[in-house]
Amino acid sequence: MDTTLGWGSDVLVWNAMVLAAVSLGVGLLGGFVGLALGTMRLPAMLLMGMAAPTAGGTNILVSSISSIFGAIRHIREGRVNFKLVAIMGGPAFAGAFVGGFLGGRVSESLLLSAAGLLVLWQGVELRMRGRAVAAADDFLTEYSRKRIVLGGGMGLTVGLLGGAVGLILGSIRLPALIRVLKVDPRIAAGTNLVIGFVMGSLGWVGHAIKGDVDYQLLILMGAGAAVGSYFGAKLTGKVDLATLIGAMGYVLLAVGVILIWRGVTA
Repeated sequence: MDTTLGWGSDVLVWNAMVLAAVSLGVGLLGGFVGLALGTMRLPAMLLMGMAAPTAGGTNILVSSISSIFGAIRHIREGRVNFKLVAIMGGPAFAGAFVGGFLGGRVSESLLLSAAGLLVLWQGVELRMRGRAVAAADDFLTEYSRKRIVLGGGMGLTVGLLGGAVGLILGSIRLPALIRVLKVDPRIAAGTNLVIGFVMGSLGWVGHAIKGDVDYQLLILMGAGAAVGSYFGAKLTGKVDLATLIGAMGYVLLAVGVILIWRGVTA
């Protein structure tokens, strides 16, 4: 006989076990490439019959848990640039706040489709130019005023879009760090996870106030995401740069397709 988790959760036990396993796998991949990958978890939660508001509220905090545990490993191994967290993250946090208020004024379907096309293109570019990017080795550690303004502008734009559609959108921020700001992909991965953690935590507050969080499921999925992301981040420093960039490209391709699908079906 099917039973639920109880204590306020109506998710079936076997569904919760499947989602915990999915969260572990997604966390492992996300920690490795520097993405929270809530976009991959959310469809699985919806397929298990969860209501969209509760799935979204639970997923965004799982993303935060995944991000911080991956980020801890990256911080320990020196792969987080806190100056970039401030340059890109500060405007992103403000943008997400404003975007949340503006959400609904522009078609969510249009925004998700546009984000998906951008991520898909970035994935194709990283796949095509991954080895060239790795071989160039022209990554920057100091930034001019122009690049600081550019980074802040990109962070603000991604934050506005993410706030409007309820996503962290690290999948847009990551390739921007690598291709536009010339950040070493390994450092981009760690830095992106730190920004994602703060954005996810802020985004979760609104869902928690409205009661759109399944805390029993959150414990299970969060545990899987934490373990996966931590050990995934450990892999980042163990593979060569071309392999890492190639993996990022494949993940961005998958995320782009999912975003476009969500946009079309929104």
